[in-house]
Amino acid sequence: MKKLIVFTLIVLTAFSVFAGGKKEESGKVMITIAGRDGSYGDSMQMAADAYTAMHPEVTFEVLKLSGGSLYEKTVIDLKSKTGTYDIILIDDPNATQYHKAGWLADLGAMYKEAGETVDPDFIQPALKTGRYPYADNGKLLSLPFAGNVELFAYRTDLFKKYGFEEPVKWSEFLKAVKTIDEKESGVDGVIFRGSKGNPIVTGFLPIFWSYGAKILDESGNVTVNSPEALNALKYYLELSKYAPDGVSMYQSAQVKDAVYTGTAAAAIEVWPGWINQLEDPSVSKVVGKVKVIKHPGEVKPSSPMIGIWLAAIPEASKNKKAAFDFLKFATSYDMQVKMAETTGNPPTREKVYAIESLQKKYPWYPAQLDALKNGVARTRTTAWKQIEDKLGTALQFALIGDMSAEEALAQVEKDIKAIVE
Repeated sequence: MKKLIVFTLIVLTAFSVFAGGKKEESGKVMITIAGRDGSYGDSMQMAADAYTAMHPEVTFEVLKLSGGSLYEKTVIDLKSKTGTYDIILIDDPNATQYHKAGWLADLGAMYKEAGETVDPDFIQPALKTGRYPYADNGKLLSLPFAGNVELFAYRTDLFKKYGFEEPVKWSEFLKAVKTIDEKESGVDGVIFRGSKGNPIVTGFLPIFWSYGAKILDESGNVTVNSPEALNALKYYLELSKYAPDGVSMYQSAQVKDAVYTGTAAAAIEVWPGWINQLEDPSVSKVVGKVKVIKHPGEVKPSSPMIGIWLAAIPEASKNKKAAFDFLKFATSYDMQVKMAETTGNPPTREKVYAIESLQKKYPWYPAQLDALKNGVARTRTTAWKQIEDKLGTALQFALIGDMSAEEALAQVEKDIKAIVE
């Protein structure tokens, strides 16, 4: 009987090791990554393949998910503490929800345990989005994987033709847009995404912030309906007069098409992933004619919107040590250089932006770094998705003329108060 019990225990132990093949104790580690599709997924796969080549005992399952699917799957898994994923990507406006809930491993403590510190080469505003509370000394819960930041593009040839300098203030930009729209046949003065929700909000925020407006103040009070916000929205509506008909339904495809074909004098919103072929003559009709810069300012300095993608380790992961080692590898200088060269993944390390070959390939790199270092993060709240939806709806109503600027801000103030109070 004792032999049978011993045999049974051996079998159960063996089964447990086999069934928990993801566990570090087994010697073989399978790291599951809940990542994004597109170039972000390709970059993560590249890092995983390179890591396995160096550490054959570690293999990876890289899930390449859409933004919506990634959010839904990770929230469900982290809430249940199932531990399906060892590394997850997080869009930075969602980070507060993940950080506040206590779902993520403390990377600062893991650095300390390893006798290491965070590399100061990380661009600090990007690194800060991975901290909670959102402060320079907040607990580090995520590392910046992709240095996405909103940029601004304009036709240098047309600005020069009509006697305009590079726009430093939004008010100056409006004069140029109006002139070019009226005088240049076949060219609209400006292009942007006008679809409700995230698209229209994303294009509007750099204007909103530069006019000194805020959605919530430091104490969490709703301040979206302010004189500063009204000035910003009135400016935006005036600017929209020089956009194409139907701009209220425009998405990224229409903006990219206008930039690449040169049918717009300027775009108030472009992203690194949208413009990585801008200097390729087989794709672009405006090679050497479009300059990408950070946004103009107005009352406040230029306020580009940060769109960092963060990488984190779920607290429920069974492979924290292996995941942490890989996370450092995937965000290392060498790996970020390879990602930038191959997939165009926007770096989060300052020194990568100084590489001459990359600056030649991506001439806007100095501006991209400038925007990252001076960028503004979206309001740090667990209710950002709901706030963005309400703000985006009101903005589109104002854009199509169904509401005045005053009515739109009064409505969104009421809606946001219902969300946060």
